Amino acid sequence: MAGDGIGQWLRRRFLAGFFVTVPLVISIAALVWIFGIIDDFTAPLATRLVGRAAPGVGILIMLLFVLAVGAVATNVIGRRILGRAERMLTRVPVFKTIYSPVKQLVAAFSPDNEYGFKRVVMVDDERRGLVMGFLTKEFTVDRGQGPEQLIAVYVPTNHLYLGDIRLYPRARAFFPNVSVEEGIRIFLTGGMSLPGTIKPGSGAP
Repeated sequence: MAGDGIGQWLRRRFLAGFFVTVPLVISIAALVWIFGIIDDFTAPLATRLVGRAAPGVGILIMLLFVLAVGAVATNVIGRRILGRAERMLTRVPVFKTIYSPVKQLVAAFSPDNEYGFKRVVMVDDERRGLVMGFLTKEFTVDRGQGPEQLIAVYVPTNHLYLGDIRLYPRARAFFPNVSVEEGIRIFLTGGMSLPGTIKPGSGAP
């Protein structure tokens, strides 16, 4: 009996440690892998600047480069220059095919982007039941019987990178007290991070 108690204690502690350690290890490994790629990519420039191989300098250079681009992008003149450069590059067929979808996907998660995910929305779908997704657009459709207020909802089907765009009458929409960041977390965890109680959000109809 005592052996069973010790075995249960060990099993519970091991499982608790497992579910804490594995996500931590995977996250750290992913960061190390990404930083390694960046460091290797910028290694020649770092070697030229420092005079010898210096691990980590490449990452610093990349961070400074991203910061500099951000400073330019938030400047009126810089924004125009970057806009013209982007329009020129998107005329290249292969580049446009890759760049445009990636940019739209990344921009969707930016809270400052007017074309990104606006809010988390739940819609009563007649065939699928209550559907959760992200509001991407509100618009009006006139099919000859007067204007209809519709919403475009992005419903992820494979984590966040693939999904369906569904159009619903706005009257069916319910806007919960769930932020876009929390909504992203909900989809990434397969719904496990859903709050225990969902209420109407601020400004929700």
